[in-house]
Amino acid sequence: MTQSSLAVETGKAMPLGASLTNEGVNFAVFSRNATAVTLIIFESPHRNSPRMEILLDRKGNKTGNIWHCFIRGLEEGTCYLYRADGPYFPEKGLRFNRHKTLLDPYAKAVTDVSNWDYSKCSGFDPNKPGHDLSYSYEDDIEHQPRGIVIKDDFDWQGDMPLNYPLRFSVIYETHVKGLTAHPNSGVEHPGTYLGVIEKIPYLKDLGITSLELLPVHEFNENEFPRIDPISGRKLTNYWGYSTVAFFAPKGSYAADKNHGGQVKEFKTMVRELHKAGIEVILDIVFNHTAEGNEQGPTFSFRGLDNSVYYILNENKRYYQNFSGCGNTVNCNHPVVRTLIMDCLRYWVMEMHVDGFRFDLGSILGRDQIGNIMENPPTLEQIAEDPVLSSTKIIAEAWDAGGAYQVGWFPGGRWAEWNDKYRDNVRRFWRGDPKEARHLATRMAGSSDLYLRDGRKPFHSINFIISHDGFTMNDLVSYNGKRNENNGEGNRDGSDNNLSYNYGTEGPTSDPIISAIRERQIKNFFATLMVSLGTPMILGGDEFARTQSGNNNAYCQDNEISWYDWSLLEKNTGLYRFVREIIAFRLRHPGFMRPEFFTGRGGAYKGIPDISWLNEKGNAIDWDNASRYLALRLLGSKADTLADRDDNDFYIMFNAHFEVKNFAIAEPPSKKEWLRAVDTGLSSPEDILLPGMEARLSSQRTYPVKARSMAILISKEK
Repeated sequence: MTQSSLAVETGKAMPLGASLTNEGVNFAVFSRNATAVTLIIFESPHRNSPRMEILLDRKGNKTGNIWHCFIRGLEEGTCYLYRADGPYFPEKGLRFNRHKTLLDPYAKAVTDVSNWDYSKCSGFDPNKPGHDLSYSYEDDIEHQPRGIVIKDDFDWQGDMPLNYPLRFSVIYETHVKGLTAHPNSGVEHPGTYLGVIEKIPYLKDLGITSLELLPVHEFNENEFPRIDPISGRKLTNYWGYSTVAFFAPKGSYAADKNHGGQVKEFKTMVRELHKAGIEVILDIVFNHTAEGNEQGPTFSFRGLDNSVYYILNENKRYYQNFSGCGNTVNCNHPVVRTLIMDCLRYWVMEMHVDGFRFDLGSILGRDQIGNIMENPPTLEQIAEDPVLSSTKIIAEAWDAGGAYQVGWFPGGRWAEWNDKYRDNVRRFWRGDPKEARHLATRMAGSSDLYLRDGRKPFHSINFIISHDGFTMNDLVSYNGKRNENNGEGNRDGSDNNLSYNYGTEGPTSDPIISAIRERQIKNFFATLMVSLGTPMILGGDEFARTQSGNNNAYCQDNEISWYDWSLLEKNTGLYRFVREIIAFRLRHPGFMRPEFFTGRGGAYKGIPDISWLNEKGNAIDWDNASRYLALRLLGSKADTLADRDDNDFYIMFNAHFEVKNFAIAEPPSKKEWLRAVDTGLSSPEDILLPGMEARLSSQRTYPVKARSMAILISKEK
């Protein structure tokens, strides 16, 4: 292949990236400070394949800070890279090196990264401080993965994003590979997007509405050099929170190994999930990239314009590290903001996703020197963008630099992971004293956090467990973390787990301890599903998945993290409970109210929309409330938008280790209380199907077993 064999034309500056037309491909890449940019076209995706290098003319192929050209005759599947020449002055934030090949930040797919060795991208020994000041003459072209030209055409069969309102959503957080990688997953294509499709019947049966996927954007799973000291296995970047290419779906998650096949397979997964009524939410990591600090590899952003893409220290050789991962993306620089917006729109418009969860979202609110801004333009633009107006936007409202903005995240319509909900629910059910007040606040939608700026209860993403920490089974099985397999001397992962093992650390054959643990898991799920806010559960918790006490399994691409589907049969009673409590929530608008409770009287004898009571049925004294709590929920006009009534509910919580006889409030006129849920009972009595609720022997009292909760529902006599 020679340059004369292809027609190289001027091209245009927009859109950025590689844009395929019927006649060829337009290439456009940003670099403000480069003195020269070279486009490299490969004859095939294989190493040592023939290539053509095209030096872009500063006059004919540059508009402003965009370098561009059009190559007539190129087709889908073409592989390409860039080189950027310019000054190499790390102390001034400039790290150009024409010997280093660079991925297009807008690449929509990347060739196989399974054998990518980052050390070839730097040209210096990262273990020797100061070597980043030395200019490298080593060409890394044969070691660098390449961007792939993608054709956006796809048979969507009429599909569009589902965009359910948050308040009607139940989110299921999972890892694409981990969901089906285990040998007992029963799928034909384990660990892939197709594997997710094969689990759709299961997800439908469980009843969740939305699938939140850990990062699916291309990353290098082999970036860690460590070995598991116990098993001897090589550790990998399993979670994927170290993005290489924001527009490119992870290639190793595709069963289709044709170059670019990951794009079509990802779209197929989204389409089929949508057919089943299940949304797709992506965990996206704009806060940092895999290039790390000054000792890290150069493969894209750093080599194209380091001082634009990253927040640098006053000595611009070094990087601000608000992410805890070596660098911080300069999210509020106009050029980077454009990339972020283009990326989000691409995943919505071309990939049909329904929402995003922004990892360490507070970084998107930092200015170009790292200060938290009052009105960050990037966050505001995401919230106000017309293309994203129906897209879920969920913030992890903190970062590793000390910012904590839960309840204060700017931008208007942002939902937030509510870690206060997580902690308060854990403390109450662990039996900590004086926690009833906090449980009530969280169950009522966390108005202390979200009412102030006009947000609604559903802006609180309520969760007790996420990927980052113990599984729910481990939360009730371990007092301390067990992260020795991670190779960091058990120093990694949180020590503040608010967990309790109930007498034995780890697995047990004691039936009494096992029963307590299962009951506590049911308490967590039931509390979550009757709380105002948007519930999120961690995949596998519904059948008591365990990570053997590892609360930071980011590097464990093995049975520690993979879902063991044999547990579904072993813990079928727990699975049934979780499935039915999800359905219970979605049947009753009283738990999905769009507004906060007012405390004002309703249609029945002026009873407030919610009443908080003690175990004696009296108004609660919050200063003395500890391990007992009851609430009466008025169903009249529970759905104020649809003017729809619901049943009344009486819910009792006993976090004590002894049974407690609760007084029951008077039922509505001509109605009686029936038992719908009692976590102290064995399956299937623990949750009863609609129309099968049990009549009570007494309408005055109800015995709530130790560490249990019960839900009564009002129905006509």
